[in-house]
Amino acid sequence: MIKKGLGKKMDFTNKKVLIIGSGISGVGAAELLCKMGAKVFLFDGGEKATVEGIQEKLPQGCTPEIIVGTLSDTVKAEIELVVPSPGVPTDTPFMMEFKNKGIPVWGELELGYLCGKGKVIAITGTNGKTTTTSLVGDIMRDYYRSVFVVGNIGRAYTLEALNMGEDTMTVAEVSSFQLETVEHFHPVVSAILNVTPDHLNRHHTMENYAATKENVARNQTKNDTCVLNYDNEYTKAFGENCPARVVYFSSSQVLQDGLYLQGDEIMLAQGGKSKALLNVKTDMNLVGLCNYENVCAAIGIAMSAGVPMDSILRTIKNFHAVEHRIEYVATKKGVMYYNDSKATNTDAAIQGIRAMDRPTVLIGGGYDKGSEYDDWIENFNGKVKRLVLIGATRDKIAECARRHGFEAIILADTFEEAMEICVKEAEPGDAVLLSPACASWGMFPNYEVRGQLFKEIVKGLED
Repeated sequence: MIKKGLGKKMDFTNKKVLIIGSGISGVGAAELLCKMGAKVFLFDGGEKATVEGIQEKLPQGCTPEIIVGTLSDTVKAEIELVVPSPGVPTDTPFMMEFKNKGIPVWGELELGYLCGKGKVIAITGTNGKTTTTSLVGDIMRDYYRSVFVVGNIGRAYTLEALNMGEDTMTVAEVSSFQLETVEHFHPVVSAILNVTPDHLNRHHTMENYAATKENVARNQTKNDTCVLNYDNEYTKAFGENCPARVVYFSSSQVLQDGLYLQGDEIMLAQGGKSKALLNVKTDMNLVGLCNYENVCAAIGIAMSAGVPMDSILRTIKNFHAVEHRIEYVATKKGVMYYNDSKATNTDAAIQGIRAMDRPTVLIGGGYDKGSEYDDWIENFNGKVKRLVLIGATRDKIAECARRHGFEAIILADTFEEAMEICVKEAEPGDAVLLSPACASWGMFPNYEVRGQLFKEIVKGLED
């Protein structure tokens, strides 16, 4: 059994490791394991995968055995450890074949943790992860010397693990997919920002999805801290059984202990006393209730990681919105354009609408993850003057909108056509908001590419 805290002392020499997937996580895991002397098999079963294409992704000196298409029984019989990429479901017959043999299955998060050093902060939740992780990362960098921001935010944990020292503070954005395979992962501070319906095609039920999110704290003790959303039914309930010390935050209720929003002030309650920390309208560059919650969570995380309050607040006051999350792009002919491409589920898209303070032409639709759209439509609240729909879900969303009495719907065949419609429909004083409530797959490789195209089109419009 591998124990926690072994760090670089872990011996992978000549261990036969199967990495599944050749994306960022797979390549990062391959590079790390090659450096540690493992015998690496890098497998990609995708129809478009080629040996040459995968080789081009690998750094010099990283020479795993690359396998595409199918995996032979001969190779399967050799494997001692499996490292699947986050997008690989762990309950398929292919994966269960390894599990049933007792072969360890570690995701990139687990592997990076076991090979790295220092302390870890882990942030998860259906929405708000990227903004909160980016903000906490900036707070840590302003106070600690050695800081890495890794995980689902873009830089693979495994690519940085060997650069970490005993004094390193690692801030990791972690998804439910990554948390499926944790075994020893042990952050000193964890956070679950919220749990709302998402990825149910992967996790099947909300109970499974919530339980996977809770894995972020599974190895914590009362010497550690878990920051939780008091307003969310799943995270509030988890706080009653959480193994770590709990710090709550709320945007709707006054807390006796924790961080909460009261009017325009973020308040801190400790020991029966409350004090104002920030005015969300005058002291911050972020907009929207969701971002006020993110800031509350970030303060709770940073406090628990030992950062003085004056340093925390100074960093928050200088922090700007994360790209693709309610990101102001430009004003063209009196119309304000906002890029919220990262709103890949209904709860995130609701926050985007709530942040608008003017009539809004909204672009929605995309890949179908099995979501329902009733709550999203119900939150239009008279703000949405036109709903322009694209992608595989456009008819499903249109039908849902009509059930709720919303008829101002326009269907578009391409993203470019949707933008032309928005420019035509928006009047001076309006906003155009890309907040799709759906993943981008099918039309785009990811939400970043979708958001970048939105920004390029907007910047090319006449002033």
